[in-house]
Amino acid sequence: MSSTPSPTPPESTATTAAFQQQVRSGDRFEFGKNWQAFLTTLDDERVARAEQSLRDMLRVETLEGRRFLDIGSGSGLFSLAARRLGATVHSFDFDPQSVACTQELRSRYFADDERWTIEQGSVLDARYVESLGQFDVVYSWGVLHHTGDMWLALENAEKAVAPQGQLVVAIYNQQGYKSCWWLRVKQIYCSGAIGRALICAVFIPYFWGTTAAASIVLQRNLFAERKKDRGMSIWHDWIDWLGGLPFEVARPEEIFEFYRERGFELQNMKTTNGLGNNEFAFVRR
Repeated sequence: MSSTPSPTPPESTATTAAFQQQVRSGDRFEFGKNWQAFLTTLDDERVARAEQSLRDMLRVETLEGRRFLDIGSGSGLFSLAARRLGATVHSFDFDPQSVACTQELRSRYFADDERWTIEQGSVLDARYVESLGQFDVVYSWGVLHHTGDMWLALENAEKAVAPQGQLVVAIYNQQGYKSCWWLRVKQIYCSGAIGRALICAVFIPYFWGTTAAASIVLQRNLFAERKKDRGMSIWHDWIDWLGGLPFEVARPEEIFEFYRERGFELQNMKTTNGLGNNEFAFVRR
């Protein structure tokens, strides 16, 4: 006797419709498609690197007995890492294909696991975030600047942090006119197939050439080192960077002050003077 599939919740349908409209209008990059391609490269070494990245940023050896919220789970790699470290995990993402990626990893590594739940949702929806309750660790790496309302997303994320809980965010660095220029590059990429082809034709050879040259000068394999950094893929990171709309930036001190005023203490930080993310780990006092 076949069972009838559960109907898609109305809020999930509305979220998917909003996502698709933003993609059609050229205002949003399809991160989930890029993550689906990334999963074909995923191996045990990448998973182990992701686990170590969590340990280092949170300054812990295990997450056993802790609740972990992954806001914007993307590929699902860091939800998987948290679960392997012992946490009870709740993952959500605005992008339906990213949700599918996270579900794929749960199916591969923790099939039918009741301690890992996955949903589609938006961090900009305060009622949704509040409905989840509070967590010992709230993790949102390289996500909140892609929501279209970064400061609201930063505010909603902190509401999910339990007393004495930890909050990890990574936000693109403010570079003044360079950030404005990169915003225009991303807009061209997301404008359609022609724009995407043009941007890739210009920038992928440039990225490859500069990385290869730096590898020779430094006598280090920077392509391989990217795999060691959080378990990620340099190719998929390039595509993510070129297409990543929405796109907002902040100076490190802005993020620090924002959370200090809300009762958080800085626990760990990694900053950059150029492209990429400034990373922060806070604890709620």
